[in-house]
Amino acid sequence: LQQWKQYGVEAHFRGKRPWATIDEACVTLIKPLIGAKHESEVAIMNSLSVNNNLLFISFYRPTKTRYKILIEGMAFCSDHHTVRSHLHLHDIAESKGLIEVHPRRDEHCIRTQDIVDAIEAHGNSIAVVWLGAVQYYTGQLFDIARITAVAHRYNIYVGFDLAHGVGNVPLSLHACHVDFASWCSYKYLNSGPGAISGVFVHQR
Repeated sequence: LQQWKQYGVEAHFRGKRPWATIDEACVTLIKPLIGAKHESEVAIMNSLSVNNNLLFISFYRPTKTRYKILIEGMAFCSDHHTVRSHLHLHDIAESKGLIEVHPRRDEHCIRTQDIVDAIEAHGNSIAVVWLGAVQYYTGQLFDIARITAVAHRYNIYVGFDLAHGVGNVPLSLHACHVDFASWCSYKYLNSGPGAISGVFVHQR
């Protein structure tokens, strides 16, 4: 309010924290929390679901032979909505284009080897692997480095929803060669409802 009182509309570009560049300070703060190497890999913007869809528009480019999306079976509902909407956008039936990996019977967590086996079984037909860094229902921390490395052997893009990971567990997105990621800030970053989201895209 003081900014508005003193500068009016010019507060977009004047004062201690000009509104037009308010996100830039957040980039500096979030960079070590997600393990980005360069600030150019990070953008603070929008909401989580909006960013998920924007990232999928960029990274999910299905072809006749590479069109599948691999996701955890118990992923957060908005992740399922994102994946299904983009399959439908490209007229790809879920039964054909969606791969869901579940825990084994009488187990609660998904074994990393089962994710690896699913990637290797479908190989070059997978376009995107999309997982939560931390599984919201069980608290399982996925092996980001191993999953990404295996997927990249098949030239698969790998993305992570960090909604339950950022501010909760150590992350090294750049070092693990993750292609893209998104997060909200109203959980473990302790902001309020409607607070701004962010995205990571590897510099390469």
